Amino acid sequence: MRACERLCHTFRLPRAFIIYLCLSLFAASAAAGQAPTRAAAGLTSGAEIYRAGCAGCHGPNGEGAPLTSTMFDRPATFPDFSDCSGTTPELDVDWKATITEGGHGRGFSPIMPSFSDELTSEQVDAVIKYLRTICHSDRYPRGELNLPRPLITEKAFPESEAIETMGFTTTGPSDINTEFSYEYRLSARNQIELAIPYASLHDENGMRVGGIGDVAVGLKRVLFASHDTIVSGFGEIALPTGNSDKGLGSGVTTFSFHAMAGQILPNDMFLQAQVGTDQPSHPDLVARTLFWRLNVGKSFREENGLGRLWSPMFEVVSDRQFVTGASADIDVVPQFQVTLNRRQHVRANAGLEIPASNRQGRSTQFVFYLLWDWFDGGLFEGWR
Repeated sequence: MRACERLCHTFRLPRAFIIYLCLSLFAASAAAGQAPTRAAAGLTSGAEIYRAGCAGCHGPNGEGAPLTSTMFDRPATFPDFSDCSGTTPELDVDWKATITEGGHGRGFSPIMPSFSDELTSEQVDAVIKYLRTICHSDRYPRGELNLPRPLITEKAFPESEAIETMGFTTTGPSDINTEFSYEYRLSARNQIELAIPYASLHDENGMRVGGIGDVAVGLKRVLFASHDTIVSGFGEIALPTGNSDKGLGSGVTTFSFHAMAGQILPNDMFLQAQVGTDQPSHPDLVARTLFWRLNVGKSFREENGLGRLWSPMFEVVSDRQFVTGASADIDVVPQFQVTLNRRQHVRANAGLEIPASNRQGRSTQFVFYLLWDWFDGGLFEGWR
């Protein structure tokens, strides 16, 4: 009854309509072989809890009940839990927040009521565990492997997002390096990526120059994924679209090959690593390089583990040219990522890239990015 009252208040329905609404909901549930939400009290099986409290809207098989099955205003479609591409990228904690707090818990439709008074935390966990069985494919890496994105290290998880990254020198001339990355998940284990760098720099004469650098296109493929580990390969080609005379590009086509891994650790800690090489088409003009990155971090959530996510991280990055007598450039990068909105699909990260070797001529940089996981909704959705 309290859930019905919340719905009537949300949609400003007459209070007398509560009885009619509840009877309608009960009838819809009974027609599908279900019981009212309160029937979930005392149940421990995720399947039984789902049939008692969720199937009236989400359907007996998790594919979404037809539009005629409920009497109140509702979205055109409910989530289809059998659609692996739509459900596997989402974390269990996001589902738990939505069930516990209602649709507003993650900035979705308020038509999804809160079940905090009807279900215990253990029952919610049981329902989520059951919902995960409705997707029958094991090709999709679980959403928990989509670890917080470091400033420099590439992630192994395939995703659909847009990132704007900016780096500012903190000493000497104020150079600005920026890159826009667009990532699109093609299938269970494949992702394409487009990277467009642009910069505002000072040339050797102290004059400011600016423009687009070398545009790159790449393909990521997941090679292995388990409950807590993911490993991917990545191939990329950077085209000489920048003006190399102004320091805005290499002047040659460059092929890059990477391997990336992510590991979930105890106590909400995680580890990410990347190793790769850049192979220019004319190594006599541009040196080949070998690079590696290592990132470790830990996440903290507000609101009893259901709210805003804070992720302090620490990276070590290294690049070395294949040139006789060359030594590796090593940087350390302390940083902090935070989710900005309720849906947590808009995030920011800021940190310092500090030279730890070969410091001559290399300045500390302040690095910042804004990330939008557009798969989870529009940029301005999920803020309230």
